[in-house]
Amino acid sequence: VQLVESGGGLVQPGGSLRLSCAASGFTFSNYVMSWYRQAPGKERELVAAISSVGGSTNYADSVKGRFTISRDNAKNTVYLQMNSLKPEDTAVYYCYARPIIATGGYWGQGTQVTVSS
Repeated sequence: VQLVESGGGLVQPGGSLRLSCAASGFTFSNYVMSWYRQAPGKERELVAAISSVGGSTNYADSVKGRFTISRDNAKNTVYLQMNSLKPEDTAVYYCYARPIIATGGYWGQGTQVTVSS
């Protein structure tokens, strides 16, 4: 099983980034996919989640209207489009796969997002 995040980097406030998470080794369409983030000295928090077929999404209040989660089950990939980035969005962003009917899940290795001028 692998979850490989990409697309992080350094961006100025107000800028945009698109994160990708490529999955392999499990049946992607049977999993709810989420993005979490963890800033230095803070707990890991849920940013956004999307249902197994993409029909339902939810977001943290802090990112509503700025971030969009999507998935392409044909490509086994989940995305996080991040617009109007703020310095407080700076964190390591992690991809997480949770099975629809089972316990446990899989984490990616994380990708750093830094918002700074």
